[in-house]
Amino acid sequence: MQSGSPKTKTPFATTGRSRKGEPWIWLTAAGLALGVAMALGLFLLILFKGAASFWPGRIDLMEVSIDGKTELIAGYVTQETERRDGARKVHEEIQVFRGNKDLNGEAFKYIDRANILKSTRPESILLVERLEFGPAIVNGVAVETPQGRIEVGKHGFSDALKTMLQQGADSRVRLLKIERKKIGAISRELEALGRAKRSQSVASNIAADRRKVLQRDFDRLQAEAAEIRAETAKSKFVGVAADGREIVVQSGSLLGFFESNRAGFFGRVGEMRHRIWKFLKDDPREANTEGGVFPAIFGTVIMTLVMSLFVTPFGVIAAIYLREYASQGLFVRIVRICVNNLAGVPSIVFGVFGLAFFVYFVGGYVDQTLFSDKLPTPTYGTPGIFWASLTLALLTLPVVIVATEEALSAVPRGVREAALACGASKWQAIQRIVLPASLPGILTGVILAMARGAGEVAPLMLVGVVKLAPSLPIDDIAPYIHPERKFMHLGFHIYDLGFQSPDAEAAKPIVYATALLLIVVVVTLNLTAILIRNRLKKRFAVSSF
Repeated sequence: MQSGSPKTKTPFATTGRSRKGEPWIWLTAAGLALGVAMALGLFLLILFKGAASFWPGRIDLMEVSIDGKTELIAGYVTQETERRDGARKVHEEIQVFRGNKDLNGEAFKYIDRANILKSTRPESILLVERLEFGPAIVNGVAVETPQGRIEVGKHGFSDALKTMLQQGADSRVRLLKIERKKIGAISRELEALGRAKRSQSVASNIAADRRKVLQRDFDRLQAEAAEIRAETAKSKFVGVAADGREIVVQSGSLLGFFESNRAGFFGRVGEMRHRIWKFLKDDPREANTEGGVFPAIFGTVIMTLVMSLFVTPFGVIAAIYLREYASQGLFVRIVRICVNNLAGVPSIVFGVFGLAFFVYFVGGYVDQTLFSDKLPTPTYGTPGIFWASLTLALLTLPVVIVATEEALSAVPRGVREAALACGASKWQAIQRIVLPASLPGILTGVILAMARGAGEVAPLMLVGVVKLAPSLPIDDIAPYIHPERKFMHLGFHIYDLGFQSPDAEAAKPIVYATALLLIVVVVTLNLTAILIRNRLKKRFAVSSF
């Protein structure tokens, strides 16, 4: 080639615009990076806010000028904001959690920083956790017991306070056993006795005699519970709020106390661990703004597992028929289109269907057939965890069908032909060769179904989830498994706290903590399924999944 001749353009040049698709590669990479960054940012926000809701903050004692009057306010800062007045002047405000809802009516208060005259952190201030009215922020005064009154600073005050905490915990356990188990058993027997009397399966005189015995037991247990309450009322913790008003907490309502300003770093870490543990194991209280979320955790996990038990076999059977047995014609193509479209139906539609079909139709038929003696009070003809699991199984069925079909098609054709050549029937080849090799892909569909089902809320509002469910679907009361009971769910718990809570400010920390917990529960369930899938993948290396 002569030196003066023009250069020939090659289709593989590495510069310029010869690679026409290269900008799109960068664009798709940027989209992926943006999506990952958004998901990671959302998770980090929930992680930070959720962890911060358990961290014990320092309590400030502030001298504040309000309308020309000086007021003492004790609390810890939860939020800093800015606002503009009518003259467009910027005011820095802080949101302070001051507790003592029984005295102040509201636990939070906004304070203009310019109105704070003085702020200190006395070590004597206590954060007292109570069974009612939320936490109290007070200075300790004394502990009153049947043996006498012990003032703060006197010998034996700390021991007396710890003893009172233990006595209160023991009394709550005893009351729970009496009211939920013993009195609950009597109530159930009285209800069964009434049904037997209406059906005339028990003579009236025998029913009347048994009712008298049960009534005597009920009165005795009520008296025992009243005695326990009277005993707990004899021991009291006395404190005084920042404004001088006295707060008295009986031992039965005293859940704990923490000296936030006196504790060091490791003491605060220990208190944080204690709060997380109580959040995981306790029942909610105070309109779900206090206490824990154990019933919601239990309900979410049980519902997801039951849903998986229903959706997996039906989805796998449907996929096997569509892929292995059905003639690949117009009808099968229409069915696949319907399955794919079913995955795009809004979830609330499934909730309406579940309410109409499962609850009212199937549940009503079950009540008329098996529980006619309990009518008109429904047993299965009302929303419950069983119907909620079936509804979500129907919702996630397309995911399992599509994933299973893809897994079955990924098994090499030669494997099937080899099995048939060895004399195996078609079902034997599917059962012993194709299905084991497809299990990793099938479990992929189950994992996706579990992830979607665990996070759904809209259909559950119609078919079983409630704001507060005092009884779990599985307990120690015969028959031990109660599929007809309503249940709590972490997703609905977040919705309830965020949009229906009477105290939105108090609910914010629990909203973030519950959202973080829901992510952890879903990830844990998925990781368990992924570990099982990986073990099967190593065992059956034929599949491309």
